[in-house]
Amino acid sequence: MRILLVASAFNSLTQRVFVELRDRGHRPAVHLMVGDEPLREAVRQHRPELIVAPMLKAAVPRDVWSAYTCLIVHPGPLGDRGPSALDWAIHEGADRWGVTVLQADEPMDAGDVWAHAECDLPRVGKSDLYRGEIADAALRAVLLAVRRFASGTYVPRPQHGPGWDVPDHTRPYLDQRVRRIDWALDPTATVLRKLRAADSQPGVLDQLFGAEWYLHGGHPESELLGKPGELLATRAGALCRATVDGAVWIPQLRPRRRPGGPATFKLPATLALGDLLPLLPELPPLPSLPTAPRRPAAADQHQEQGSWTDIDYQEAGPVGFLRFSFPGGAMSTEQCRRLLEAYRHALTRPTSVLVLGGGRDFFSNGIHLNVIEAAADPAAESWANISAMDDLVSQLLITTDRLVVSAVGGNAAAGGAMLALAADEIWCREGVVLNPHYRLMGLHGSEYWTYTLPRRVGAAAAERLTRRALPVSSASAQQLGLVDRVIPAAPGEFGREVARFAALLAAGPGLQGRIAAKKLGRERDEAIKPLDAYRTEELALMRHNFFDPDEPYHALRSAFVRKQPVRATPPHLTGVGEPN
Repeated sequence: MRILLVASAFNSLTQRVFVELRDRGHRPAVHLMVGDEPLREAVRQHRPELIVAPMLKAAVPRDVWSAYTCLIVHPGPLGDRGPSALDWAIHEGADRWGVTVLQADEPMDAGDVWAHAECDLPRVGKSDLYRGEIADAALRAVLLAVRRFASGTYVPRPQHGPGWDVPDHTRPYLDQRVRRIDWALDPTATVLRKLRAADSQPGVLDQLFGAEWYLHGGHPESELLGKPGELLATRAGALCRATVDGAVWIPQLRPRRRPGGPATFKLPATLALGDLLPLLPELPPLPSLPTAPRRPAAADQHQEQGSWTDIDYQEAGPVGFLRFSFPGGAMSTEQCRRLLEAYRHALTRPTSVLVLGGGRDFFSNGIHLNVIEAAADPAAESWANISAMDDLVSQLLITTDRLVVSAVGGNAAAGGAMLALAADEIWCREGVVLNPHYRLMGLHGSEYWTYTLPRRVGAAAAERLTRRALPVSSASAQQLGLVDRVIPAAPGEFGREVARFAALLAAGPGLQGRIAAKKLGRERDEAIKPLDAYRTEELALMRHNFFDPDEPYHALRSAFVRKQPVRATPPHLTGVGEPN
């Protein structure tokens, strides 16, 4: 079918719906809703058989939904209505939730139901859930609704009348008066719910040192204690803050926007505070705790039983697991260097298989555009960041004494997708969306992609992926050769499944032969064209992107970081219904 996806942004869920529909033979096109008239024009141009809105903040005009079947994806169970559905669920500690696909009507969220799906709500942040359990449930519901519509016989269920026995649960926008943390009264569990319900947007408005900040993200701390509200320590750019019965780690801060001032953006907490921390006379120097364990832990040891960190190394017999989780998947210069240090430590361990990643959210999205934007010299910081990424990727590529597996449990894009390609095998969770391209940020890209991407998919496919700049599903990636294994698992089960497959790989009879062949292959490729040559060629173009004032990268980065709304649907998303 010709399906028009209408969305406020081409976000993770919209991308997921797009790639899954394409995989099933449909012809989706995308329209970003920036006004009523452009939507009407898009409808006239595409003549869709069905309109689906995966993520829409504005209402579809009456003349559109009255002429076409418009399916709205609402991130709440049957009967739930309102703009902050998932926020309320996390804020109130719900264990189960759901997604409902309903027909656009008046009032909002009150249209006939075409499908719904339920899901668990583990204790993680809203954006993590949105890309994980909520996205999985949304896909089940959307695909069911599309099949029902295509049948031509299904009658959607009205949310009224004798056949409807679900109570109406309409809730308002969850504002900062409800989100506010009372550090003198709120226990850790309450603080974490408030932080996690606002982790990506809008954050929790709070005060630090006489200024207003939005707090983003929250992780429990089980060892440090202090006076409620007191800052206790720093680690990996995050702040540890005491609650009445424990403490929490807050990875990111965003200053409140001043009236008439420029849009603000999230930064690692200690970077956001800048030079303020050591200059405050009332605040004793905060200890900076180690950013990664110095000794390997058992692979079944759960991180939240101890102290949070963004890099964690564990072992299970001959398999090492180097897990990392950076907010938003972005990797700053400092984060790249710390991960490289942890990787080099992992190489000193007596393992034959090393798994990189395996977490439930983003694998990586490449260089840290927010940190770059905040730098005194963004071009110089861009250069330092891509050089640090290249150092990390290079170390993976020259590892020849064991097999390396990239375990991609969450989405990956740009340099983060290319980081995964440096491993010997790539295992993806079913439902992961990959964006192996850089063009939309005005960059040529590095991370040795000109070596690794054609080696996996061929020169023609590599050119098409990077030129068209469209997302790819895990299933399509496997067909292309971009991914070796797709693991059907819930987000919280992916790591366990990865460990099981890694143990089988390490115990396989052909392991040592593969390691020997890998070493010979690397020597052969190095003789044909050294890795340094790929890096030099890529960085020559990246230097031009970074330092030429006429290049679009800096304007594109600034708009992305500040979440400036687009004025029109990007051309690469319009009319892209042809198959890969």
